[in-house]
Amino acid sequence: MSESSTQPVSASDRSTRPFDIVLYGATGFTGGLVADYLLRNLPEGGAWAVAGRSRVKLDALVARLSAEMPDVPAPGVVVADTEDPASLADMARAARVVITTVGPYLEYGEPLVAACAEAGTDYVDLTGEPEFADRMYLEYHDKAVASGARIIHACGFDSIPHDMGVFYTMKQVPEGVPVAVYGAVHADAQFSGGTFHSAIGQFARLREAGRTAKARRKKEGRVEGRRIKSVTGKPHHDSVLGRWLVPLPTIDPQIVLRSAAALESYGPDFTYAHYASVKSPLTATAGMVGVGALTVGAQIGPIRSQMLKRIDRGAGPSESRRARSSFDVTFVALGGGRRVVTRVCGGDPGYTETAMMIAESALCLAFDDLPALSGQLTTAQAMGDALLERVERGGLTFEVLST
Repeated sequence: MSESSTQPVSASDRSTRPFDIVLYGATGFTGGLVADYLLRNLPEGGAWAVAGRSRVKLDALVARLSAEMPDVPAPGVVVADTEDPASLADMARAARVVITTVGPYLEYGEPLVAACAEAGTDYVDLTGEPEFADRMYLEYHDKAVASGARIIHACGFDSIPHDMGVFYTMKQVPEGVPVAVYGAVHADAQFSGGTFHSAIGQFARLREAGRTAKARRKKEGRVEGRRIKSVTGKPHHDSVLGRWLVPLPTIDPQIVLRSAAALESYGPDFTYAHYASVKSPLTATAGMVGVGALTVGAQIGPIRSQMLKRIDRGAGPSESRRARSSFDVTFVALGGGRRVVTRVCGGDPGYTETAMMIAESALCLAFDDLPALSGQLTTAQAMGDALLERVERGGLTFEVLST
């Protein structure tokens, strides 16, 4: 462990903090949806607060929430700013769990991770940025282990359906055998402007991200006595699913593989491949061309600026559009002479379900009986069955299609 002045935070210290959960970025579009969910689902006796830069906007949000449910205690208000580390430190010390919806996380996320790692405060975010997760591991994992904080990235559509979907799938296959799994995601939805801005930022920093990933692999080392491997597939027609599969460059496989490395129940030899699922080869080709064009454009400053100007990262679709949106992720697992096909499905992935998933992650950390772990963790590793039950109650469906 690297040297650190961080001291363990006792359970009694956490229990006396004024808020069980603080929601940072509450006045943004996604933050507002998370606030609505917490208002309706915080257990009796729980205490929470909304946080952000503008006291005026926070007070307006509290007034709206109070008008919607006047019989429910209103949240507290915490004024904090990413550019004011002292305010983030105060916020972290006032909470047992902090939710942040403020991205892109490479641009805005590190000061809050630092504050939570120092204060022994659990932290959840919505990042889909691999470089950010890797950098935070290198800088703050040891500090979080020392303080008792649980730092959990990717608690929205990136990557709970995939991480918890594989966790659910592995319960259906024989134990102690080599298992190969692939996941195929399909969505009919409008994704967030924040997701687009984060993706462009990632495409612009491929070299930096590669160096950071290499440094993390060196620090983590190999899993002893087991093999955990990512498989980079090729576009192809899948006979099991009857659809075309295209490799999908998201953070999801990395999260799944880290869960596999941490959980011996995934077996002695685990491989995972990740795809987008489409109906036709034409759609598959168009998708690959589109991703390639974005990747090239993101490398060129003026083009990158124009792309970012086209989509407001703070805007989101209407309630009626979200109501028409949906997603599904199908998993095929081969192991022990058995083929198991499972599926996770839900409603609008980028906003409605994402707000539910990150809120339930925070509620799980704040109120459920969980393994005594700390440091940077995955959702399956830190919360496992407890989170699986919560997101099912929240509206996601996990089912076995065939064995």
